[in-house]
Amino acid sequence: MSKRQHAMVVALTGGVAAGKSAVARRFEALGVHVHDADVAARKVIEPGTPGLAAIVDTFGTAVLDAAGRLDRPAMRQRVFADPAARQQLEAIIHPLVRQWLHDRAAAEPGPYCLLAIPLLAENIAHYRWVDRVLLVDVPESVQLARLVARDGLDEALARRMLASQASRAERLALADDVIENSGGEAMLDHAVAGLHQRYLALAS
Repeated sequence: MSKRQHAMVVALTGGVAAGKSAVARRFEALGVHVHDADVAARKVIEPGTPGLAAIVDTFGTAVLDAAGRLDRPAMRQRVFADPAARQQLEAIIHPLVRQWLHDRAAAEPGPYCLLAIPLLAENIAHYRWVDRVLLVDVPESVQLARLVARDGLDEALARRMLASQASRAERLALADDVIENSGGEAMLDHAVAGLHQRYLALAS
């Protein structure tokens, strides 16, 4: 059997408030590199990047703050009120984020790495190159309770947030591995430790 030419790539995903960050931190504590799509989305539009230049070309300099950075609150307001503007913004940022993640995965020196991609199910057509999908799963009732408690949202808004994402069934259909995260911290430690050993074995 030929040796793997690249690190194994595991996409980490889950609905809002499922506990992706808690899982990512545990893998990082084991020495695994986690490359985050949310971090990438900020990196690819820093001053001097082609990403920010493309946003200014499309929306004008009014979307910049005094320091020449993207004025996020202003941009958020604009795209929230205008679905076409939101599509334009996503058409600029999403391909750059995918490329950033792909570059990090391709350069990975370890046996495997994780890519934290919250909206994986919604964009799976663009991520067929990952080797495995790890889903952090909780019942919707748990997501709702956490959103209300964590972010202070009212239940109606929390329900709208859940409805705007892929369904739990859609995410489960994509998953190779599932961490059920309605238990406590010790259960999470155990689940991550087990998957870490499994991934090391698969990657070797």
